Amino acid sequence: MTPKPAGPPDGGWGWAVAAAAFAVNGLSYGLLRSLGLALPDLAEHFDRSTQDTAWVSALALAVQQAASPVGSALSTRWGARPVVMVGGVLTSLGFVFSAFAGSLLHLYLGLGILAGSGWALVFAPALGTLSRYFSRRRVLAVGLALTGNGASSLLLAPSLQFLLDTFGWRGALLLLGAVTLHLAPCGALLRPLALPGDPPAPPRGPFAALGLGLFARRAFSVFALGTALVGGGYFVPYVHLAPHALDRGLGGYGAALVVVVAAVGDAGARLISGWLADQGWVPLSRLLLVFAALTGLGLLAVGLVPLAGSQEGCWGALLAAAGAYGLSAGSYAPLVFGVLPGLVGVGGVVQATGLVMMLMSLGGLLGPPLSGFLRDETGDFTASFLACGSFILCGSVIYMGLPGALPSWRPAPGPAPPPPESRELLPVLPAALLSSGGPQSTRDTSC
Repeated sequence: MTPKPAGPPDGGWGWAVAAAAFAVNGLSYGLLRSLGLALPDLAEHFDRSTQDTAWVSALALAVQQAASPVGSALSTRWGARPVVMVGGVLTSLGFVFSAFAGSLLHLYLGLGILAGSGWALVFAPALGTLSRYFSRRRVLAVGLALTGNGASSLLLAPSLQFLLDTFGWRGALLLLGAVTLHLAPCGALLRPLALPGDPPAPPRGPFAALGLGLFARRAFSVFALGTALVGGGYFVPYVHLAPHALDRGLGGYGAALVVVVAAVGDAGARLISGWLADQGWVPLSRLLLVFAALTGLGLLAVGLVPLAGSQEGCWGALLAAAGAYGLSAGSYAPLVFGVLPGLVGVGGVVQATGLVMMLMSLGGLLGPPLSGFLRDETGDFTASFLACGSFILCGSVIYMGLPGALPSWRPAPGPAPPPPESRELLPVLPAALLSSGGPQSTRDTSC
């Protein structure tokens, strides 16, 4: 038998896994963010409302996130490599099926159910595998992988608009089916890694396989509730940022530019946030709270752009608001997954990733349709972005219950503990996420 390494290698093949996770993120969330450009064409072709067409992206998001625990459980049982490869094939088939849709119901089944199920099998296993390969540089590696979202949006937003203008929505979906098939070779790069502390055998029974026992930990429950509320508004710009720009008279390529500006800010901020988190200067939970609140304020700014000045000044104001939203949302994203190993341990990070994504799906399912409903009722997306920004702010308030999220006025504990590699396999200095009472006071929820 091959002996288990002393801990995560913090490099080596881990960078190949990071590259695979980068591509997986770009071909899932990055593609979903750009897919909003096709919604006006779908609404016109099928003569349906904005709310009806929003369910296409909303279902894809909801299924992808709600079924993520299934992807995590399958990955725990059979490994991430085959699960991600199968998910890539399913996603590609969903786009090909949707290219021949004769009604919105076919799009709900193709993009929403089939492609969404494929995405559910790729994201959590890829990101969970990446977290197992890193310790000291874990949040930076996760941030690097999550820049795939912004980089993909940067390329796909103008490319998708070009495909829509040249081949129509059917041809664009068919070509996207070929592009998403590249998820399969990404899965082949996810080499299994055995670590100390791994269970000797895969968990038995659905309860243990899905990791539902993690909710018995108070810190994880608080984190999950706050993240579910954040999900109610976080994904609305993925679907309605481009249509919002179109409503403001920017045109197809102007709307694509707004998406690109948000994507550039998102991608750059993920790297900076990951680097900052790994320095250990500020507790991860406190960074999570701050950037979640800034993301909510960014969405409020996007919604208030029509009220900020004249129609002529809307272009620059919307670009600035989209950039501010991208910076804050990008800073928040790697912290969501970077804080998980500290809450549940590296052995449960794959299951925890799936559970968190499932909870975010509740908001992801309701947010875009609610946004579309408010747009149909009010005539623009102002009320939509204001409501969804409020959801994110409520989630940031919940994060205040995490250990270390709020500053403490008590004296700091004794000398700093040794690096994570010589102790537990946790991402940052454990004292950063402990409550001020010392390590014994929060033994079951320490990070």
